[in-house]
Amino acid sequence: MDDQTELEIQENKKPGAKQISLAAQIVSCVWIAGNTVLKGLGISKLEMTDIIYSGIAIAAIFTPVYFSIFLDKIKDIRLGGK
Repeated sequence: MDDQTELEIQENKKPGAKQISLAAQIVSCVWIAGNTVLKGLGISKLEMTDIIYSGIAIAAIFTPVYFSIFLDKIKDIRLGGK
């Protein structure tokens, strides 16, 4: 019975900030790589700077999450962690 409730808890658990940020980083990489390939094949009419800047924008939206984690680590080191 306990195993079933633990399984239900895991199914209902929402993804955390780290998982969402990682997904955004992956989407950004795929966006840049995919559009670069399409540009090389002549299918995409986007400029390379537009492709790169839009990929950076996708990644930058989720950068504060990583920056916050980094600052928490520094705070733990300076003030003593849990």
